[in-house]
Amino acid sequence: MDKSGSARSGGILAVLATAGIVASLTQTLVVPLLGQLPQLLHTTASNATWVVTVTLLVGAVTTPVAGRLGDMYGKRRVLLASTVPLIAGSVVCATASSLVPMIIGRGLQGMGVGIVPLGISALRDLLPPERLGSAIALISSSLGIGAALGLPVSAAVVEYSNWHVLFWGTAVLAAVVGALIFVMIPGTPSAAAGRFDVLGAVGLGTGLVCLLLAVSKGATWGWTSGSILGLFAAAIVVLALWGWWELRSSEPLVDLRVTGRPQVLLTNAASVVVAMAMYAQALLVPQLLQLPESTGYGLGQSMMAMGLWMAPSGLTMMVVSPVGAKLSAARGPKVTLITGSLIIAVGYAISMALMGSPWGLLVVTLVISTGVGFAYGAMPALIMGAVPVSETAAANSFNTLMRSVGTSVAAAVIGAVLAQLTVTMGTHAIPTENGFRVGLLIGCGVAALGAAIALTIPVRRAAVADRIVDEPKVASRV
Repeated sequence: MDKSGSARSGGILAVLATAGIVASLTQTLVVPLLGQLPQLLHTTASNATWVVTVTLLVGAVTTPVAGRLGDMYGKRRVLLASTVPLIAGSVVCATASSLVPMIIGRGLQGMGVGIVPLGISALRDLLPPERLGSAIALISSSLGIGAALGLPVSAAVVEYSNWHVLFWGTAVLAAVVGALIFVMIPGTPSAAAGRFDVLGAVGLGTGLVCLLLAVSKGATWGWTSGSILGLFAAAIVVLALWGWWELRSSEPLVDLRVTGRPQVLLTNAASVVVAMAMYAQALLVPQLLQLPESTGYGLGQSMMAMGLWMAPSGLTMMVVSPVGAKLSAARGPKVTLITGSLIIAVGYAISMALMGSPWGLLVVTLVISTGVGFAYGAMPALIMGAVPVSETAAANSFNTLMRSVGTSVAAAVIGAVLAQLTVTMGTHAIPTENGFRVGLLIGCGVAALGAAIALTIPVRRAAVADRIVDEPKVASRV
């Protein structure tokens, strides 16, 4: 490749990676604010949790839709469209002073999460074969990079400035990303023809909202309450009907026959549990860092210090993603996924001895993030090695959805464990040391399960490489 071509590819990768990081920032942007939201928005603590929940729900619903539209109308066009609600939502949140506008703004921000799988899919059309593996790994890791960097950035803003600045900053970043996509990302071919499956989108969205709402609110509303049981029942019925419809549709939102291929199915199953493992430490470590030392196991760090201790984990994913890509090129993405899952499990295992100091927890998060960087970079390569080019964006978006399901389940499981294992200090119930240890061991267990699932993926490395490399040439002639 000549220097101009290399620079152009580097610019495309930089823009798409930045877009992914900005979109994923929204996931953890409000975490340092959670304790203050009831006062800031003049509402109850229970209602304030919708500021987090709504982003998850909207992101889960719109991500597969964005993927299918990207296949039908071109990834660049849908990437640009995805920045619009991200900008609008950030502005709404920046001007909000009550709960309802904040929920609306956070919902709009959730619509931008589809930028990550769209960016991964666009790489297949835009980059030369020799750069594709490392580029896919970097963009895929941007989900974790943005989420990790969101903690220290938002903690610093909350501690030293007005909280509205968080969202004004996100609005500016999203606007810059939109301008960069418009200027630097070439048009991509429309790989899929036909009509958009509106009924399939409504069915999937309804089923996902019922499922994820039940998972995220189970601990608050009561797992055996009529509302939660009703949501689970509705999710089962609606998703079953949705599957029936998709299998009979000539132009489905998600081609379940392709999704049901063993390589795709097992990769998505591994994605769920690896995402659980990734998110568990993001829930546990910040709490351990901030609990007062008087507990005997808390480390007494400020919000700002907590964010700084967590920040290197996001940078680690960025650093290790090219290493994971080289491993995938040499041994295949299946090996990389297994390796990453095992590294995550090791990180959780050593936490049993290292959770007593900030430096120890830093080591734990660095090891876990190394594994996440490997695993997250391998998943899209496995998916794209098993689907036709016309399904690339839809399949990657569905894989991103599976990761969202995993993080939701992790939040519910870890929340339930910490809620059950508590001790009263003054007027507050706080998780016990055993509660944190059980949560960390759960992370170890699900990471090991991810490795076991990945081990069963039936894939031939040469076939994966050939499919990812060769099919963009076919697409370019469409």
